[in-house]
Amino acid sequence: MAVLLVLAAAGWVLTSTQLTGMDMGAWTDPGPVGFFTVTWVVMLAAMMFPSVAPMVVAYHRIQRHRRQAGRYAPAGSTAVFVAGYLASWTAFGLVAYGLYAWAAAAVPGVFAADQGGRYIAAGVIMVAAVYQFTPAKNVSLMKCRSPMDFILHRMRPGYAGAVRMGVEHGAWCVACCWALMTALFALGAMSVGWMALIGAFIAGEKMLPWKRLANWSVAVALAAIALGVALAPSATTGMGM
Repeated sequence: MAVLLVLAAAGWVLTSTQLTGMDMGAWTDPGPVGFFTVTWVVMLAAMMFPSVAPMVVAYHRIQRHRRQAGRYAPAGSTAVFVAGYLASWTAFGLVAYGLYAWAAAAVPGVFAADQGGRYIAAGVIMVAAVYQFTPAKNVSLMKCRSPMDFILHRMRPGYAGAVRMGVEHGAWCVACCWALMTALFALGAMSVGWMALIGAFIAGEKMLPWKRLANWSVAVALAAIALGVALAPSATTGMGM
């Protein structure tokens, strides 16, 4: 737990340093794919490690128990599990980047505020709000909130098993939070302030005991942000910190 939180804190420091001066509001250009990929992985560590910590701790405890019982559980498998988790989110980020780049090239200026970009951003954020009430969201969120159930039913030995489990859990996490992360793209993926808010939404709905209340509160907050972006865009700027 301590290692994950330290890495998350380091991620916030590195992200804040790396993104200083880059926040240009909604649909900020994410830059070249290499820069985006590195920045995205660091952002993931900052945003997701606190909320994924219970799952990683549960996995680590199971592995330690297996070693104590004389069963096969290689050293470093927890780190491999986390790497698999990050791989799923990295794949999502690259797909989102590709779609953004394709749309920007196909329709130049489509994301510019003076050409309706703010309304596209508001629509994307509103979709994220609606997704909070779907069965897919509920099922995937339950998977993320039940670490022991996931691990006990999907436990696989060795490094290959650790990678596969990490990728599988990451896939469930993507299914749970893809809409929130897409909303981050719309708000400005280079904004540390919006990163912090979306990260707080993700942590709250995964870790707070009141699942339904947390889920609905996030939906209401997203709907309010969407209306703000569409009707009063100046009120939603200045989140770069």
